[in-house]
Amino acid sequence: MDRDQKKKSAEELHGELLKAKGIVLSGFQGITVSQDFELRRKISATGAHYKVVKNSLIERAAKGTPVEPIAKKLAGTTSVALTETDPVALAKALTEYAKENPIFTFKSGVVEGRVVNLADFNALATLPSREALLSKVLFLFNSPGQRVASTLSGVARNLAYVISQAVKEKKFQETANS
Repeated sequence: MDRDQKKKSAEELHGELLKAKGIVLSGFQGITVSQDFELRRKISATGAHYKVVKNSLIERAAKGTPVEPIAKKLAGTTSVALTETDPVALAKALTEYAKENPIFTFKSGVVEGRVVNLADFNALATLPSREALLSKVLFLFNSPGQRVASTLSGVARNLAYVISQAVKEKKFQETANS
């Protein structure tokens, strides 16, 4: 690559790093072509992007982004997985892949502007999906309303039952107004 292409690549990566909600830097040395294809397939299924980049390119592109603190410490072969939507889905895909292929190594990551280590990353991967969390929140919002409605309908039902029983047992006196 000539100097202009390198600059353009760094600017493109810089823009992607600024927009990303989740960024994972990893090592991929020793991964076969078929394993790499499988990794790319899993990552793209989450809506994320994956690319292999030179450490110097990451370092240049990371200036002024949340990735800057971790980009200076890179050594060896490095790949970048980033997502603009759901960092949990990306973390799950990478964790699942790493279990199947132990040669794949986690270097560092940034989620929502915060640097994460391997323990944080694994904790993130165990979170339920965004949709599951939203459904739980909606259930919690809906639950008190359902309980109130159930309680109110129970009171009315019980009152109707008591009145019905009283009528059957002729507990009420009939008044003759005619």
